[in-house]
Amino acid sequence: MSILRKPIITEKATKQSELFNAYAFEVNTKANKVEIKKAVEAAYGVSVEKVRTINVRPDRKTKFTKTGVQHGKTNAIKKAIVQLAEGETIDLYTNM
Repeated sequence: MSILRKPIITEKATKQSELFNAYAFEVNTKANKVEIKKAVEAAYGVSVEKVRTINVRPDRKTKFTKTGVQHGKTNAIKKAIVQLAEGETIDLYTNM
């Protein structure tokens, strides 16, 4: 079970990393805060102060087409906002 799926790189997440030294990751939906903390510390070699998690519900959509009504939804995801200790950073752009 891979705990960290991918980092979230958006304008809001980038601003958080600059102002609060906090980075956002998409994580496994079954992972808890302790597991997320250990995974980030092992993957990036930093010390984590705080972990906040957000469960994002799936978006449901309905299309009315010639062939009838089509229903669909996106997958539910879990986000983790990880705040690092003072003076530590993660460079997310080196592996791209």
